[in-house]
Amino acid sequence: MIVSVASGKGGTGKTLVATSLALSLKDRERVQLLDCDVEEPNDHIFLNPVITRSETVSIMVPRVNEDKCTFCGKCAEVCAYHAIAVFPKNVLVFPHLCHGCGACSYLCPEKAISEEPREIGVVEMGYSNGIAFVQGRLNVGEPMPTPVIRKVKEKANHDGIVIVDISPGTSCPVVESIRDSDFCLLVTEPTPFGLNDLILAVETAKELEVPFGVVINRAGVGNGKVEEYCLREGIPVLLTIPLDIEIARLNSWGITLVEGEPQWQERFTELFDWIREIIYERSSSLKR
Repeated sequence: MIVSVASGKGGTGKTLVATSLALSLKDRERVQLLDCDVEEPNDHIFLNPVITRSETVSIMVPRVNEDKCTFCGKCAEVCAYHAIAVFPKNVLVFPHLCHGCGACSYLCPEKAISEEPREIGVVEMGYSNGIAFVQGRLNVGEPMPTPVIRKVKEKANHDGIVIVDISPGTSCPVVESIRDSDFCLLVTEPTPFGLNDLILAVETAKELEVPFGVVINRAGVGNGKVEEYCLREGIPVLLTIPLDIEIARLNSWGITLVEGEPQWQERFTELFDWIREIIYERSSSLKR
């Protein structure tokens, strides 16, 4: 089972939920945590994993042999990302704009374009307190996180429970991270901003046809509009975490909720059991 933890906005508590869920399940399930927030991974702060292996992530970018090139401009014409510019006597390649699609080399009539790897990030693997851990890191200044996210997801162990911590928002990295999940936990806060971005996240999950439920963090601040929206739309609220200075203090110290307040472990195991029941019921209804 793959459970992704997402949110329409940053700072709602995705890492709190993802790490606490993983730690709560590790004694009864085979658990793996994937940190797919590759632009700002922070699960390692709370889990302190021992990293045992790393792999670089590269994309293939064009290399032009101007001795063969006739400067016909076909490569620039087919490049949707304007990563190649052709002039009467030379060709300019902009590697940071390249998405590695390979169209330029495939369609070059003179076969003057080859491809070479360009490193854009790294994937690190290890273990933490009985949890298999994988995280991706996008190199500073790189504009395209999705290849690193894909490489992280390739490390998923499908023999157990995989928890995927996702970057905030609803853009391409989020879509890539949620894709292929069995369930998506949408973490929000009961504020106008929280509601606005929750609605966007709900629409994303619906478009991807991934079943989802909501976790409300910092309950007690803001208003009841989030609960009203979930009730109106038939979205299950699976867990509510109060606005609590002790929880905030634990978070600032890099201590997970279930380690700092062990009574929460039962709540997170109940959350997972609820998720499993929703998936089972959905699967049964699809078979019918």
